[in-house]
Amino acid sequence: MSAPQFGTLAEAGDWYDRWLRDAALPLWSSAGVLSATGAFREALTLNGAPVESALRARVQARQVFVYASCASAGFGGGWGDVARRGFAFYRTHYQRADRRFAILANEAGEILDETPCLYEQAFSLLAMAALAAAADDQVSHAGEAQRVLQALEGQRHSAGGFREFGDHPFQTNAQMHLLEAALAWDELGAGPVWTALADEIVALALAHFIDGEGGFLREFFDETWAPAAGDDGRWVEPGHQFEWSWLLARWAKARNAPPAQAASRILFEQGLRGVDRTRGVAVNVLWDDLTLRDPVARLWPQTEYLKAALTHGDDAEALTAANGLARYLDVPLWGAWRDKMLPDGSFVEEPAPASSFYHVVVAVLQLLKHARG
Repeated sequence: MSAPQFGTLAEAGDWYDRWLRDAALPLWSSAGVLSATGAFREALTLNGAPVESALRARVQARQVFVYASCASAGFGGGWGDVARRGFAFYRTHYQRADRRFAILANEAGEILDETPCLYEQAFSLLAMAALAAAADDQVSHAGEAQRVLQALEGQRHSAGGFREFGDHPFQTNAQMHLLEAALAWDELGAGPVWTALADEIVALALAHFIDGEGGFLREFFDETWAPAAGDDGRWVEPGHQFEWSWLLARWAKARNAPPAQAASRILFEQGLRGVDRTRGVAVNVLWDDLTLRDPVARLWPQTEYLKAALTHGDDAEALTAANGLARYLDVPLWGAWRDKMLPDGSFVEEPAPASSFYHVVVAVLQLLKHARG
């Protein structure tokens, strides 16, 4: 079916509800799951055929989050079963002796890379929070999440926050998802450790991640949390302006913190500098003078654009984002998606990555809540 053109957010909400309920959730829980183990596949073709590959931890944790969240949102109790089975595989095969999770395994669950990246730990914590919210043994999940968090102490950085593994040990992205997990547990009332973690990361963002003059958020830093040298330090992603805006607004509301709310609003406005009005989508990367660096537009920034616009009550921008996102979902088999839009508005023909589902589901659930009051 062809991509729709929505006239209102209510119309968009109805369409995305059908897409999620009737197409995406069934597709990714059948063709998108290894039937023998319950593990989640990395990708499907645009016709829904499985793509064989190694399985990243982030995909396992994100898909657990997706199905647990949809169970909580009333899309059907069976989705909780999908989440629980997937998490059982993930925990059995990926969890290391120190409680952290390895980042890569094969389809049999044999570890291929045991590095415990911060990014993957953040999504593991988020998945456990979603399971707990779905009334799936909250006490057990809360205890396990605190043990994982304790294991992360070895990755703490003396200047605040946490180190990541790899070429960019001081980056905002992994901290952002750790904030997301901390907020999820804090909102469940899981204890002061999560409140303190969320507060710590927000303080780091306000003091260092967000440029003091421009109000935009950078991606890469040195060990003092000053912008990284060279082009890395000038890297600005519109999608992350929106995503941090959404998270800061949640934190500001919970803490009654007007300065953080103001910073959230400025991040949203700076993210809008990265929206290509011809295509109606957010591009991948800007320079730190907010000029264009990478005009390709991946799917995930569109979901963050939608979430931030809804958060700030900008219905016109939210409608633009909802219409832009729908173009990525116009594929041969309803329920899959394209990931990369080129500058001319065409798409790269490639399999649909499972990792995108997390982004889409969070945006759709927020859209439905907004559209239906």
